[in-house]
Amino acid sequence: MPAMLAVGDKVIANPVMSLFIAFGSFAMLLLVDFAGSRLDRLRAQASLGIACAAMVCLGTLVSRSTVVAAIGMLVVGFVVLFSGVVSSVIASASTPLLLAFILPVTVPGPVSEIPDRVAGWGLAAATSAIAITVLWPSPATYPVEARAVAACRAIAARIRAEVAWMLDGGDELEQEYDAARTRADAAVGALDKLFLATPYRPTGLSTRARAEIRLVDELRWLTTVVLRSGLRTRPANPDHSIATLKLAAADVLERAATALAASAARSPGAAEELAAARTRLRGALHELEVQTTTRPLDQQRMSGDPRDAATRVVTALNPSFRAQELAYITEQIAANVDFAAAAARRTWLQRLLGRQPSGFTGPLASARERALAHLEPSSSWLHNSMRAAAGLTLAVLVADLLSVEHGFWVVLGALSVLRSNALSTGQSVFRGIGGTTLGFIIGGALVALIGTNTTVLWVILPFAVLVAGLAPSAISFAAGQAAFTTTLLVLYNVLLPAGWTLGLVRIEDVALGGAVSVAVGLLFWPRGASGDLGRALGRAYVDSSSYLAETVAYGVACCDPTATAATAPRALALQAAASSRRLDDTFRGYLTERGAKQVPLAEMATLVTGVAGVRLAADAVLELWDGGGPPPAGDRSAAGRELLQAADHLRSWYDRFAASLAGAADVPEALPPDSVADGRLIDAVATDLQDGDGHATATGVRVIWTGDHLDAVRRLQEGLVGPARSAMMKA
Repeated sequence: MPAMLAVGDKVIANPVMSLFIAFGSFAMLLLVDFAGSRLDRLRAQASLGIACAAMVCLGTLVSRSTVVAAIGMLVVGFVVLFSGVVSSVIASASTPLLLAFILPVTVPGPVSEIPDRVAGWGLAAATSAIAITVLWPSPATYPVEARAVAACRAIAARIRAEVAWMLDGGDELEQEYDAARTRADAAVGALDKLFLATPYRPTGLSTRARAEIRLVDELRWLTTVVLRSGLRTRPANPDHSIATLKLAAADVLERAATALAASAARSPGAAEELAAARTRLRGALHELEVQTTTRPLDQQRMSGDPRDAATRVVTALNPSFRAQELAYITEQIAANVDFAAAAARRTWLQRLLGRQPSGFTGPLASARERALAHLEPSSSWLHNSMRAAAGLTLAVLVADLLSVEHGFWVVLGALSVLRSNALSTGQSVFRGIGGTTLGFIIGGALVALIGTNTTVLWVILPFAVLVAGLAPSAISFAAGQAAFTTTLLVLYNVLLPAGWTLGLVRIEDVALGGAVSVAVGLLFWPRGASGDLGRALGRAYVDSSSYLAETVAYGVACCDPTATAATAPRALALQAAASSRRLDDTFRGYLTERGAKQVPLAEMATLVTGVAGVRLAADAVLELWDGGGPPPAGDRSAAGRELLQAADHLRSWYDRFAASLAGAADVPEALPPDSVADGRLIDAVATDLQDGDGHATATGVRVIWTGDHLDAVRRLQEGLVGPARSAMMKA
């Protein structure tokens, strides 16, 4: 920045160009850091420079009229911030884009100044491209990815060790199984620790990074499934079809880890190996289902009391259900890894346009789906976009109507301190004013001591810029404000010596911008991300449990030979997915919101992960019944009634639970096991779902497994009640 400033001030001798060179350098190098390879970063940096040049032109054009400037700020502010939900490139570049509009709109100038302004910003953009290429040009890293890879491999090793002990027995294999289980727990724990170590998510907003965020949730859920289905005692007669399926799942996890690790190199070979492993897993799952429905139940032969015989059938099917559940979630993880790897292989232009990888949702449909998911009253992203746009617009109006000499600092002050709730905004204002005052004292003392000796100021300027860039992250927000104010005092006295009084103006402007931010924070959703998170959690649980109930209804309809063709609840699946996306963004806002967290992050993460568990169970039930062939002959109404009633009880509980998360009710007790309902389902199995040859029918297996999925969602409640009550007590 000092080098290019010297070009503008001493070589070209153009004050307007020099101003835009200085702030363009800050924006392009300190306020954005694109991920990816060096070439991708260069392309993104060049596109940002072009977009900022357009913003400079637009800001200059509307700067001559207060009303037009305010309207332009409102529209530009909202569009830039909300567009981040469609394209991660725009999301990461939102601050420099806004700054490129704020500077010209608050420094009114004639149209004839546009070439100088654009040239100044263009020089800054060109310099930034050179800087990111030759000064420590290492590509951005993905810290979650490495630990996700390690977790996948550790869980795969655990599954293999379990199968080896199940088939061959022996103390040595049992010890190896215990050791593998310990290593897998440690690997998933390390992933959780990294994910929750700081209030900032250790990943970006790109498609690949978002896929990795979902991967964390799925690995947590997979660990729960493996722990629940893992062997405690070695079976006397191991089922080889279950062993084969588990080994296929382990192979998929291993291949998924390799594909995820190789995605940075954009290698399609690892993706092809993963696809082959997924095919083998689906084949093993099909073979298990065939074995389950065609193998005579010799050990559980129908004899005596039908209830007792049916109970034995259900018990015999339990291990196969656990294997099927493991296989399904493993398949979901593999699909997510495939998505992340394909996202990494996209071209830069495809990522800029928000294009999904080949084989997934199309670009226009994806953009529409993402945007519509957040054009909803409970969307935290919508709240923040509207809040920031309103705050910046009000700051532009106040600065213009009060004829503030440096209106830019009023708007920049509002942008700097505007947070997601009124309380944290107020705290930021005090920190901002305090830091600015400290910077004024330091910078004023420097200027007073140095006087008009611009040579010394030029020598100090690079060090001031260095500290201004480091202080916000290395020390604190207030330290960053202090360093920035000191830098501005030095910078302005280099360009136009004005003495230490410039610092007083800076303090006044920041205070005015901070007051605007507090007012906007009080008017727009003053509870902030914590309040938004409770509502987003509640909505996600309602949508996911409704989706689960409707998938069960779809399965029951598939059992009825007299019913019309059932329709899979695809719309509810999309609605549940949209709620999960809103929850993901709200949780990110909660993590990045300043201030201490009232609820431990681990407990809040448990509540967020629970949504994924309910939705995954619904997906599994839908997959179980989708394409299952024509309706079977015979009456299945008794079993259908039991499944529908169990699903309705779950939906009702999660509705009450959602109300408690929003603060409208007390947290309900977890539902206990219903042995009476289980007995009625067993009766239905005994009378409806057993053929005359001692086989469990395909429909019978699906009914039993559907009930098992519902029971898994019921057991999930036990881990949610405690964190929810903790959140309510501290709200």
